[in-house]
Amino acid sequence: MNPGAQPPKIYVGPQQNPQVLEAVKEAGGEVTDNVADAEALVWFGGSPKQFLELDHDGIRWVQLPSAGIESWFAAEIFRPGKVYTCAAGSYADTVAEHALALMLAGLRHLHTLAGERTWTRVQSGTLLESTVGIVGCGGIGRALIRMLAPFGARVLAITRSGTPIPGAAQTFTPDRLDDVLIESDVVVIGAPATADTRHLIGARELGLMRSHAWLINIARGSLVDSDALVEALRSGSIGGAGLDVTDPEPLPDGHPLWDAPNALITPHSANPSQLLIPGLAARVRENVARYAAGEELVGLVDVARGY
Repeated sequence: MNPGAQPPKIYVGPQQNPQVLEAVKEAGGEVTDNVADAEALVWFGGSPKQFLELDHDGIRWVQLPSAGIESWFAAEIFRPGKVYTCAAGSYADTVAEHALALMLAGLRHLHTLAGERTWTRVQSGTLLESTVGIVGCGGIGRALIRMLAPFGARVLAITRSGTPIPGAAQTFTPDRLDDVLIESDVVVIGAPATADTRHLIGARELGLMRSHAWLINIARGSLVDSDALVEALRSGSIGGAGLDVTDPEPLPDGHPLWDAPNALITPHSANPSQLLIPGLAARVRENVARYAAGEELVGLVDVARGY
């Protein structure tokens, strides 16, 4: 902040979480209880539909609480002349840890073996010296690459730009998705949910995967065609699927995915609630400090691209 400049007035709401409020103050912001006085809005504890009740022309910057923001686009909250940031990357380590757990459990058949009541022998896979494809290698993918290093895994990354990702053996643009699917022992989906990425993985893409390969989705359920995935699991054309997100979500009782023995499903729990607030508070602290200093913010939303 420039010497003598006033701290930016920031409204936190509609729920005023103590850790988030403290993060604003620690970073040099002034918390205001009157949203009409605020020039920045840190959204916490409300739905996208409630957002427009608090937004006004004086709000210059909005910090959203989630990494995936498709629901905010659906609510049509974005307006010209404002800067929006999301929490992309704030929860990367915890979600990457969950992805790693799904990978290990799936390849080692832990989800089925743990329920056995008879001593059996099975042929399991391994992450050691395996090839892992990460489709949409942002913050979560980069964190996962670090976690995979001790396994000696070869990582093939896909990003929009194709700019080399540290730790990845090769980085490709999205038009090389087929090559990554063909080569990988595990495919991890980490791309944002947009109109362009809906059913990014469908019957054709699943047909390109190796018969022992596992599909891991910790991004959004809409990126995978659930009907095509059910068929691939039933036919054994892929090794299995580890899903923390599904389409539809919540996954209804009786859905065919529940009955697939080679599917490991968790209820969108990759980012535990007790870790969500500290991650968000850290992002708020960093961005308030940057905003006060006139610096570029972290997690900028590209409204034109939809994420």
